[in-house]
Amino acid sequence: MPMFPNVIKKGALFVADAHVNEKRDELYSLLEQINNSKLKPSQLFLMGDIFDLLVGGVKYTQKTNQKYIELINEISKKVETFYFEGNHDFNLKKLFPEVKVFSYDEQPVIFDMNDKKVLLLHGDKATPLSYVFYTAIIRSKIFLSFVSLVDNILNGFISKKIINSQYNKKLCKRIDNFENIVLKRVNKLIKKDIEIIAEGHFHQDIQIELGKKKKYINIPSFACNKSFIIVQSHLRFEKVQFALDKGENK
Repeated sequence: MPMFPNVIKKGALFVADAHVNEKRDELYSLLEQINNSKLKPSQLFLMGDIFDLLVGGVKYTQKTNQKYIELINEISKKVETFYFEGNHDFNLKKLFPEVKVFSYDEQPVIFDMNDKKVLLLHGDKATPLSYVFYTAIIRSKIFLSFVSLVDNILNGFISKKIINSQYNKKLCKRIDNFENIVLKRVNKLIKKDIEIIAEGHFHQDIQIELGKKKKYINIPSFACNKSFIIVQSHLRFEKVQFALDKGENK
């Protein structure tokens, strides 16, 4: 796999929290446009929870998302692609051999953007201890091996139960006092030389000024409003709405 420096380029496209399942399949159209060069991002950043459930080693989750796995792998041969594992999609490095995959433990990651330091992560870091404990369990090799074995024997029974539970989940609700939550978390994550912190996970689609030189960006959830982020020519993060009915962005 080619090694790329951690640099965000002009024209980079960021998409987060698409929560793909059989009832929520719109992201495929966006990825097809990238693969067919109708959209020509310089880089593709997949910022986690792209799927409702995709776990490397759990065969049912790979089978149900196979067309996405193949398409992302095709894109990664043409476009520099990064994948920040989320809490719904992890253990992915073997599934995407030419994608630079960052596991939970490897996040956050510092990127350079026009001499600005940008901190990138899915978003489930600097969380309460109960969540830290939970996420350590679900990603542990012993737990994954056990779940994979049982799930494979039962023809995807566990995976189906988890996916079905997601269908009625309210993904797009507003979080009260989110700015205060951000400020507390950022203090645990950000260093003095970091100027921008960008993450998904929370589905809030908001940008917050943290002072004269620091900014927080919560990348929009594609599942909520079919939006993504493009780094424009002036090297700012700008939201773009994807028009599914026309097959183009506006």
